[in-house]
Amino acid sequence: MQTLSLILRQGDVSCTDMQPVRCEVRGVFVAINDAATVPVVVLTDGKNRLLPIFVGLWEAVSINSALNKEVPPRPFTHDLILDLMERFSITLDHLQIDSEKDGVYYAQLVLAGAGREECIDCRPSDGIAVALRAGVPVFVDEGLLATAEQGGSVPEMVDLSTFLQK
Repeated sequence: MQTLSLILRQGDVSCTDMQPVRCEVRGVFVAINDAATVPVVVLTDGKNRLLPIFVGLWEAVSINSALNKEVPPRPFTHDLILDLMERFSITLDHLQIDSEKDGVYYAQLVLAGAGREECIDCRPSDGIAVALRAGVPVFVDEGLLATAEQGGSVPEMVDLSTFLQK
């Protein structure tokens, strides 16, 4: 019989050298332009700074479901992750979105278990879906928020639920 194990690194919870800013999910939207229609999750620091993160459709649906506290008849993958963590006494401390390269954001789930802490690389969309379900904070590096703020306007968007009803 196989067993599930996580290799947890010893040491500091901070996965990277970042200036963390606690953010909330403002909502899940669909950005619409002439070239494409793309789901986007918008994070805010509560000070009118926004960080739009483009995501896949299924991740958008999962995040929207978590925001609305919907319980699906069968678990989504993100629910399954939390169930596995609970059964193996692993807790999720927070999600940190800590870097960007070539327009792609990078994130890490910060976990604790067996007296150790570990940072696990993940896509921001998956991390947000898991963090919302677990009720843990989402932190974004100050530099990413500052860069997004300087980047200009947010694209034209419509709420995901409204878009899906059309």
